[in-house]
Amino acid sequence: MGPISVKNPIALAILATVALILIGSTVSIVPETRQAVITRFGEPVYIVNAYKPGEVFGRTGAGVNLRIPFMDQITWIDKRVQAVDMERQQVLSTDQLRLQVDAYARYRIVDPLRMFIAAGTEERVSDALRPILGSTLRAELGKRRFALLLSPERGVMMDNVRARLNRVARQYGAEVIDVRIKRADLPDGTPLESAFQRMRTARKQEALTIQAEGAKRAQIIRAEADATAARIYADSFGKDPAFYDFYRAMQSYRSTFSPDAQGKTNVVLSPDNDFLRQFRGK
Repeated sequence: MGPISVKNPIALAILATVALILIGSTVSIVPETRQAVITRFGEPVYIVNAYKPGEVFGRTGAGVNLRIPFMDQITWIDKRVQAVDMERQQVLSTDQLRLQVDAYARYRIVDPLRMFIAAGTEERVSDALRPILGSTLRAELGKRRFALLLSPERGVMMDNVRARLNRVARQYGAEVIDVRIKRADLPDGTPLESAFQRMRTARKQEALTIQAEGAKRAQIIRAEADATAARIYADSFGKDPAFYDFYRAMQSYRSTFSPDAQGKTNVVLSPDNDFLRQFRGK
């Protein structure tokens, strides 16, 4: 049998196909955005371009990778941040409001070997985290009133959910980066109107309570101020009764002899009237 020549194109095509298959099963290019688990007969052997915190793009383990053909298989795992959406959940708050909540979590695979052993694929990690996210969110929101979802305490709730979800994610080689609520709405129809009515009634009762407390405190303050003024007057005028009599007479004259709207004042008194004693001097 002679050597293969250009006159035998079928043999050349077969040889080229075999060479391409051999190269494809030996050489692989690992991109920056992926990490690879190399398995041999189903058992993981080593990791290529594994995630490292703080790594610089362009200085990772990405690039050309060689493996034993037909024996080593490669499983790709994304290094980028991924998201898992929670199915719409109904949550009952402590003020008996039923809420329709949509939320999502963002995570990253940081331990590809553990993920491969525990889940096998990234889709299974998302499937495992989704129900845990829903149950954790229901438990956390069920401890608080609806109004707190609109307050700064919402961030604390999300941190608690993220911490609890992260404990589960670590079992799959993942790290939860963030958890956020997309929407938290009251159900439409009669439940929504009844919830609004309860909220209006509660706010009115709260306003009446605040007004009553304010009126009570105002009365106490006025009573304390009057008592303090009376004590000061008593202490001051008690030292000189004659001056006190003169001071009160001047106040009475001011009120009596003040002109009216037309600038006139008419008072008819006898000269020896005791009301005018301060004008007679001592």
